Amino acid sequence: MKPATMGISDSKQADLRSKIPSVLNNSVVVFSTNYLPMARINIRRAISLLLSGRAEPLDLQDTKLVWVLHSPSVAVEVPHHIRLKTTTAERLWKLPSVSRRELLRRDGHRCQYCGSAKQLTIDHVIPRSKGGTHTWDNVTIACETCNHKKGDKYLNETSMVLRSKPKAPMHPTVAFAEQFWQSREPN
Repeated sequence: MKPATMGISDSKQADLRSKIPSVLNNSVVVFSTNYLPMARINIRRAISLLLSGRAEPLDLQDTKLVWVLHSPSVAVEVPHHIRLKTTTAERLWKLPSVSRRELLRRDGHRCQYCGSAKQLTIDHVIPRSKGGTHTWDNVTIACETCNHKKGDKYLNETSMVLRSKPKAPMHPTVAFAEQFWQSREPN
């Protein structure tokens, strides 16, 4: 037995290790060269980018926090935000085609009229028979009951109200940036 663990069972050691918060479980926000928040990455990837010189620490005025990781020969400071030094060609992102799977993802698997999660169908806000198109801003998820109730009518001809206006999905980087800046707004 090792002297440091003498008298402590293996299961107890594992239990103690699981209760100690590991710095390696944290994440770092990565900014592009033009300061657009792009993604959240794990701290190991951030260390790799910093040590290889492909990223630099980014000090936002209200955050001076860093994690310090120690190895036998070096201590590495990892900030909460890093900025890439080089510009890479941004991956081309295409607007996904309108499909049941993408609509369910966008609408949170809920009817956009009553909030039900059962028997979901695709509904055209402006019916196709009245000139409506099968595009992101005209289709939504509705349960069978609400879809049947609305039928072949315009919304203003019924007493139904949409919970959210249908719109096309956002580029993932733009969506992350919007979420990042909204989370930093004072309440």
